[in-house]
Amino acid sequence: MSHNLLITGGAGFIGTNFVHFWLERHPRDRLIVLDALTYAGNKGNLDIFLGRENVVFVNGSICDQGLVERLFTEYKIDRVVNFAAESHVDRSIAGPDDFVNTNILGTYILLKVAKINWLDNSVCNHLFHHISTDEVYGSLQPEDAAFTESHQYAPNSPYSATKAASDHLVRSYNRTYGLKVTTSNCSNNYGAFQFPEKLIPLCLINILEGKQLPIYGDGSQIRDWLHVRDHCRGIELIIEKGTIGQTYNIGGDNEWKNIDVVTLICNTMNDLFKASRKLKTSFPQSPCARDEDAKSLITYVEDRLGHDIRYAIDATKIKSELNYSPAMTFEGGIKDTVEWYLKNKAWWTSIKERSN
Repeated sequence: MSHNLLITGGAGFIGTNFVHFWLERHPRDRLIVLDALTYAGNKGNLDIFLGRENVVFVNGSICDQGLVERLFTEYKIDRVVNFAAESHVDRSIAGPDDFVNTNILGTYILLKVAKINWLDNSVCNHLFHHISTDEVYGSLQPEDAAFTESHQYAPNSPYSATKAASDHLVRSYNRTYGLKVTTSNCSNNYGAFQFPEKLIPLCLINILEGKQLPIYGDGSQIRDWLHVRDHCRGIELIIEKGTIGQTYNIGGDNEWKNIDVVTLICNTMNDLFKASRKLKTSFPQSPCARDEDAKSLITYVEDRLGHDIRYAIDATKIKSELNYSPAMTFEGGIKDTVEWYLKNKAWWTSIKERSN
């Protein structure tokens, strides 16, 4: 049976990867990709699919209720996968308004329209899957047990607070109205198509351009890293086999200190440059082009306000109930990611030019 999916935020990092993943696995489904194309959205990420009859791209906001209503009606949407969110902590600290509007109001509008179209019209075969983050749980000390789905919410930034609010709205529409919903809270993602301001692409691009690698505080903050393709596999399992009304944590079982992540990127880049004369020619500003260690670019900067010490996901539930496990090792995933950025210089240089 084929489905009509509304993929919100589908031109962003995780949304883009999900569109690629889903079309590989479910070529008969129709995907309506809705994205406001703010700074982190890039329609070009989806160019290879836009000639297909079963892929429709719509430039618009989830806060536009009239547009969302039209899409539900015109395309007979029976599944929503909600990636749309403002997601960068530093930006939320500098300007929370967009985070409140998109993450809270936008999610509410999606839920309201879904209720009208599905419940008020007795559409039984429907699902609203909401993508959230481990940051809603707050911060862990190094010795604390990892976050489970029952962990108390304790968000510490405007970003995580607005995501927590959206999670509660999704839950309420299931408990109050009976809307069929599932939620997933993921750990830090990495991989192809990630916006250059995030830690991993920022560092590898800065190495290529010979720029400093800024490390907050002493770099001891710990994150659980999840390859974006493993995240997409987890979402697929929840959509197809998850229990309605439940939340599932998707993690990588892969905790690293930030400084160790940057060191791994540096070492990976050192090795790739040593093996390729072409890289030295293509990126002459990099210290690696001169056979110098990329770690020479590491620079420690003042820590971020409200910086959480550690995030860690306990993914026991999705493993035991849905037979999920991450397939990508971190070392292999970093090498794969670095090689993607090396092969796609035009993609990230155009984004950097547009952002300046």
